[in-house]
Amino acid sequence: MTDPQTQPIRFDPSTRGPLHGVRVLDLSRLVAGNMVSLQLGDFGADVIKIEPPSGDPLRDWRDGGKSLHWKTYARNKRSIVLDLRKDGAKDALMRLVATADVLIENYRPGTLEEMGLGPDVLHKTNPRLIIVRVSGFGQTGPYAELPGFGTLVEAMSGFAARTGFPDREPVLPPLALADMIAGLYGAFATVTALRDSGATRGQVIDLSLLESIFSVLGPEAAIYAQTGTVKERVGSASNTSSPRNVYRCADGHYVALSGSTQAMAKRLFETIGRADMIKDPRFATNSDRVKHRPLVDEAVGAWFATRTRDEALRLMREASVTVGPVYTIADAMDDPHFRGRGIIVDVEDRELGTVPMHNVVPRLSETPGGWQKPAPELGEHTDAILTEAGFDRDTITRLRASGAAA
Repeated sequence: MTDPQTQPIRFDPSTRGPLHGVRVLDLSRLVAGNMVSLQLGDFGADVIKIEPPSGDPLRDWRDGGKSLHWKTYARNKRSIVLDLRKDGAKDALMRLVATADVLIENYRPGTLEEMGLGPDVLHKTNPRLIIVRVSGFGQTGPYAELPGFGTLVEAMSGFAARTGFPDREPVLPPLALADMIAGLYGAFATVTALRDSGATRGQVIDLSLLESIFSVLGPEAAIYAQTGTVKERVGSASNTSSPRNVYRCADGHYVALSGSTQAMAKRLFETIGRADMIKDPRFATNSDRVKHRPLVDEAVGAWFATRTRDEALRLMREASVTVGPVYTIADAMDDPHFRGRGIIVDVEDRELGTVPMHNVVPRLSETPGGWQKPAPELGEHTDAILTEAGFDRDTITRLRASGAAA
């Protein structure tokens, strides 16, 4: 398939997405809140990042000296700097609140109230405001006031205990997984609340990172309650289905395989020349194969070990077996499907010329998301946003002089 992207994507402020007209104030920092507002901004919402004078700490997550996290997660947003500790800044914030549909914050529970900006105050100014409160453990409960970075909830949820190999330590994800999952839940909840609120009713969304990633474990609680069994770590295998694992090929490359249906397992065994296994009582059903997983993996792994990755993929795909290569990011960026579908796109960048990043997800046929504006410089839109809120030039100058705005 021909690569559809022949030129870098250029930002177009006139782009109109399905959330055009929705104004979002994002007071959050780091990943989860930015993930919420990224989804909304990608689909047309006017996202205003309200940053402290030091900026969102996400700006300081640098690779090669460049703020590539910021460039990715702050696209389709505007930036205003308000120092809420200074006189005049809260007034400016409340002016913006009066015009907004959504406010996102991720202070430690109780902090917003201590600042005199609790939901009761915000709703007096704007009764229809949707307030998204992101926290590690939720707004209530014994752990509510504990600092709640994603690392902690990835551990406490049970996720890390299920990741890795049984003879080694639990493994945390190497990226902000809990934050990303919470961000997706948060965006869904926000759109749901906007759909319900109409023009008059606001509400508070209590978005917990712990609950978001715990949901990924699915029926684990039910399994434990019914069986009394705590599932052990099994590396890349599965406690639920077999064959399912990562296998090393003769050229040192790896493939991932899932034979989670009976028909798929049968095709796999036939492809590796072991059709007899499906009739063997040890491997006849999925439950049998899970009980004898090491033997299944030994047979499947032996077949892959004698073939290069490309040869193994060709033979498996010809037999319609669900197998795929284990990619690095370098492999993914070189893959024709990633480019052919525009999964990774080159986007214009004022500093670097172009930056590759993930495309807008998901794809809507009639009301797709778009590219309105690049990640903003710190305070890039302060004057414009304050002017929209009704402040005159002299007042903006005074706010800047006092340090309340920048």
